[in-house]
Amino acid sequence: MIPWRLIDTGLSNGRRNMAVDQALLSCFNPDCSRPVLRLYGWVPPAISLGRFQVPGEVLDLARCAAAGVPVVRRITGGGAIYHTEELTYALVCASHHLPGAASVKESYRLLTRFLLRFYALLGLDACYAMDLFPAGTRLGERTPFCFAGKEQYDIMIDGRKVGGNAQRRLKGVIFQHGSIPLANRAAFGATFLREPPAGVDEIAASLQDFGVRHSRGVLTRLMVEAFMETVPATGLETSLTAEEETVATTLAGDRQELTV
Repeated sequence: MIPWRLIDTGLSNGRRNMAVDQALLSCFNPDCSRPVLRLYGWVPPAISLGRFQVPGEVLDLARCAAAGVPVVRRITGGGAIYHTEELTYALVCASHHLPGAASVKESYRLLTRFLLRFYALLGLDACYAMDLFPAGTRLGERTPFCFAGKEQYDIMIDGRKVGGNAQRRLKGVIFQHGSIPLANRAAFGATFLREPPAGVDEIAASLQDFGVRHSRGVLTRLMVEAFMETVPATGLETSLTAEEETVATTLAGDRQELTV
């Protein structure tokens, strides 16, 4: 089994959260670094944009500012996400840490498979979107709001999308992060878009929608258990290294929230 570092950075603001994600990626050496599983949450609520989105084209920035909702940019692509009551994970590893992952799509499957196990431990029947819809169904259309779209490996429960995941590769390093909403705030989050999608509260779901109301501590433990079983891996609880902390602090200080 491959030993992974387990880092729970707790609840932080959007700027800090995205700075730590970027620091973990930039400090990772595929030849000698141990792979990382990071767990975290968001306080206060914030909106993250995909790295290719143009803020003023996607968001009603005046509404964001008036509501005091900060906007930050992720290092991955995809649509906007309103982060509030959720459990968020980030993975950093090299391709050789994923035996059997011969392609980007295969690595994405391997790095989301633990989520299916996580939901199973919660008593929920989850599956990939590609296994739910009939052959020929068009998946993967880009949408401004993450929870309104469906990718092949999005996680579905009772026909509804739960959270979202995104991956980025950089010089032999695989970075992936994703969110698991504890409460359904998708419809409220969508109101900050210039063109809110209709019916998003029926498309997207949260753990509470399925009767799961465990504490963050319990959910964190179950997620780690699911991850260790499916990768498979062993884990050692650690904190950020001195280098990662320095880079994250510098990035958080330099990073400008995208507000009007």
